[in-house]
Amino acid sequence: MSTLNNKVQLIGHLGADPEIVNLTDGKKIAKFSIATTDRYKNKQGEQVSDTQWHQVVAWNKTAEIIEKYVTKGKQVGIDGKLTTRSWEDKEGNKRYTTEVICNELLLLGNKA
Repeated sequence: MSTLNNKVQLIGHLGADPEIVNLTDGKKIAKFSIATTDRYKNKQGEQVSDTQWHQVVAWNKTAEIIEKYVTKGKQVGIDGKLTTRSWEDKEGNKRYTTEVICNELLLLGNKA
């Protein structure tokens, strides 16, 4: 059960082309966001859609695959873990963001 401590699985569509960063040590990072949408009926019987955006970061070989095959609008499956990091903005305020660190990627949808 220890492998379930911090596990995230999402299927969604990319909102924009991935940002690819080549680091000086030869490592590669892919940063992108995916949208997931839940649809349900409310108490009045109306169809409601709730879209959530998730920030995703992938490293090395996974980032290379993303760079080569993944573009805006593409549907992907993500397996990873949640992480939160903080930084200071230009005004000195502490900011936080939560990201999914992608361990595995599944390309879904139709071939282009």
